[in-house]
Amino acid sequence: MNLPDPNRQATVPPSSPAPAEGYAGDLPPQLAFEWWQNGDAVLVDVRTDAEREWVGFVPGAVSLAWKQWPGMSLNPSFDEGLKAAVPPGKKALLLCRSGVRSISAAKRACELGIEAYNILEGFEGDLDEAGQRGKRGGWRNRGLPWRQG
Repeated sequence: MNLPDPNRQATVPPSSPAPAEGYAGDLPPQLAFEWWQNGDAVLVDVRTDAEREWVGFVPGAVSLAWKQWPGMSLNPSFDEGLKAAVPPGKKALLLCRSGVRSISAAKRACELGIEAYNILEGFEGDLDEAGQRGKRGGWRNRGLPWRQG
């Protein structure tokens, strides 16, 4: 497991989700982790297999790509995979690279009758001044569990 960056942004996470249109809401990574660890929700990583392999992954998360590499076409097995991964009565916490694709996936999950939340900042966080991710927010940079390789 990789250690958190001591220079990462320190913020106090909200204790409830932010409202959203078309899905249950937006959660900061810390709150999503808490819900997942408490057993209230299933963490679903909607990035591609390549992203998880090259950049890192969350041990124990369900791997279910929203879009497929190459070409980034919608995964035709997404609906079936999500229904199988999230038992009735559980929430779905959707994680992507930056918190954008996971919004679309959360909207689709809600259409399927699943209470679904987008994890803000995604796995890698926001772009910095140099146009790079990994230094501003994100699951990985906030010191939450992840592995590489």
